[in-house]
Amino acid sequence: MKFIDNKGNNNPQINLALEEYIVRNFEAEEDYLLFYINQPSVIIGKHQNTVEEINADYIKENNVIVIRRISGGGTVYHDFGNLNFSFLTKYDTKKVNNFIQFVQPIVDALHKLGVKAEMTGRNDIIAEGRKISGNAQFSTMKKMFSHGTLLFNSNIENVVSALNVSGDKITSKGIKSVRSRVANIAEFLEKPMEMEEFRTFILQEIFKNETEIPIYKLSKQQWDEVYQLSKEKYQTWEWNYGRSPEFNIQRKNRFDFGQIDARIDVKDGIIDEIKFFGDFLGYGELAELEQKLKNVLYQQENIKNILLEIDLKYYFGNISAEELAKFLCD
Repeated sequence: MKFIDNKGNNNPQINLALEEYIVRNFEAEEDYLLFYINQPSVIIGKHQNTVEEINADYIKENNVIVIRRISGGGTVYHDFGNLNFSFLTKYDTKKVNNFIQFVQPIVDALHKLGVKAEMTGRNDIIAEGRKISGNAQFSTMKKMFSHGTLLFNSNIENVVSALNVSGDKITSKGIKSVRSRVANIAEFLEKPMEMEEFRTFILQEIFKNETEIPIYKLSKQQWDEVYQLSKEKYQTWEWNYGRSPEFNIQRKNRFDFGQIDARIDVKDGIIDEIKFFGDFLGYGELAELEQKLKNVLYQQENIKNILLEIDLKYYFGNISAEELAKFLCD
């Protein structure tokens, strides 16, 4: 495994472009590790409805960057107290949603710092019952990455201010509720550390079996391509916000694998448009599924028969055709 030098870049529009560029263009046989620390920014999950996830007034007043990532999961807030990591490796079905396989070295490193960290739930690292890391994955079917956050000394108050925290995740939108379930790693350290010291320690622990850390430096041409991807995708309104279709029916529910929010436009009993949002961790391009449901009779049995021909786990998680059809029509 090689450690990728991101030149200390703190711009999420560049760092997320760099991450995507690597997973799509680097050799599948080589493994890579990427660290980055972003300036204050809100990172939206691939399948989420941006306008409903953010506090637009706070975002504008505080010059917070809003950017969509290519992996699923929920919205997160980044700042200079948040260390982000990304393990990039060859695609393997055994690695899909197997987050512990990637984060175990980080959990072990945290133990050495006196932090009682453990992997729990679908994609979280917790310490003493409070979340210190969230993780997600993306795959091209040749290569994949598993990335996550490490809340080291982040301004948690700003999380509440920047986000519209969903009521089915947190009973109260108040900071007290957030603080009861989210924590900074710095709170659990046996002795104080600065971010750079923490970053170096985690990096050295991951490469502890190497005589020295192998570093990969992108060429000028590669950086030019990263910046071009950033400009054409991560700096555009179309990618980060997009436009939701008009709809006259909304269905929303939280399942074991995450929340699905379906917006359906029905005309004369036929699905004219359907769009799925949510914080689920599926891999599939939802546009493919949405297209299959267009021009279908808006009736549970009819929708179920269409869904029976589709691998729904690839798009959402563990849900049957019958369950999804019932959800859409109830």
